[in-house]
Amino acid sequence: MGEITTEDTGSTRRFREKRQAILAAAADAINEQSAKGMTFADVARRVGLNTTSVTYYFKRKEDLAAAAFEQTLDSLMAMLDDAARKATPQARVARMVTLNVERLMRIERGEERALAVLSDLRAMDEPMRATLMNRWREVFRRTRALWGSGLSRAATDLAGARAHVLLENIFWLPLWLPRYEVDQYPRAAARLIALLRDGLAVDGASWHPAAVALPHDDPVPGREAFLLAATRLINELGYRGASVQRIASELNVTKGSFYHHLDAKDDLVVACYRRSFDTIAAAQRLADERGGSYWQRLCDTVATLVAVQFSERESLLRTTALSGLPAGERQQMIDRSTRIARRFAGTMMDGIAQGTVRPVDSLIASQALMGMLNAAFDMRKWAWSMERDRAIRFYASTLMFGMFDDRALAG
Repeated sequence: MGEITTEDTGSTRRFREKRQAILAAAADAINEQSAKGMTFADVARRVGLNTTSVTYYFKRKEDLAAAAFEQTLDSLMAMLDDAARKATPQARVARMVTLNVERLMRIERGEERALAVLSDLRAMDEPMRATLMNRWREVFRRTRALWGSGLSRAATDLAGARAHVLLENIFWLPLWLPRYEVDQYPRAAARLIALLRDGLAVDGASWHPAAVALPHDDPVPGREAFLLAATRLINELGYRGASVQRIASELNVTKGSFYHHLDAKDDLVVACYRRSFDTIAAAQRLADERGGSYWQRLCDTVATLVAVQFSERESLLRTTALSGLPAGERQQMIDRSTRIARRFAGTMMDGIAQGTVRPVDSLIASQALMGMLNAAFDMRKWAWSMERDRAIRFYASTLMFGMFDDRALAG
């Protein structure tokens, strides 16, 4: 067997470094445009190569996207391995949050490149989709195991809700954490960890929500069905995966009928977002109009919106579709989301002053709540396996009472 020369080693190192640079550029492109929107030409431009050079490392665009997703999943697995070495569930969850915030600090300082967000996993083609989804399910199982093993069926269901909300809040961090100076990231992490540990409830608080009746009156006759079908498909398949043809087929109508209601796909996504934000805002407003303690208003709003997400027909559009929108429309949707989060923050602050909500950093807690509500759609199958009020109670308890309070198990 021949010797490995210094020249061979250098060539291997250069290959590895160039491949890593391409993966980093692909992650940036996926985060900006989605996996379906990423192109070889754009990735090549970002690393100063021509398209042919990129194909030397990855034969197809799908191979490149899959490799970028695998890198994210590998990173999550490594952090979970680290967190799992802690002695208690509280310490493991805190470690998982801390590791992710430290990674975002390095990214902000230019010491590390961002990883690809995982929102487009379901839109990948087979057989890659199956491979990546199996890997994602392993990430979820390991996250759930942070709460221990050998749990009862009910405790496992509750740990599943906690794992989902923890992961979603980790994925939600890049949306709000950059609003802080980088030296304040550890402080923000500590506030988030405190929320996950203790929740929003004060001692003696109880969970007795009364759902509000939401309005269903789209101003354009016949358009509601389009928005509901599109929201569901975009949530499941991503912006690029849910084609106009697929949405029309879901409704058993022609593409021409689709364009009778909406001028373009971007208009559809914006309309879906507006409907979703209007739904959240209506729940907030109606809970306020009904009165009661600020804790009760939060309970009523959260229970109402989680029920929407768990329903068979309705849902709120996931923020994962934002990457497909033009910059101007995307910013408008982000601004609306921020205004809604601030209303939650205001309710929390009033509740803190009233003594019915635990003292928390309301700006951070409101973002965590938005993340929890946004992600509830992905837990519909989990929710359908149990009685609906129980599923809502389990899921909502993750932030309302914290991730280590088991009163939800008692009903």
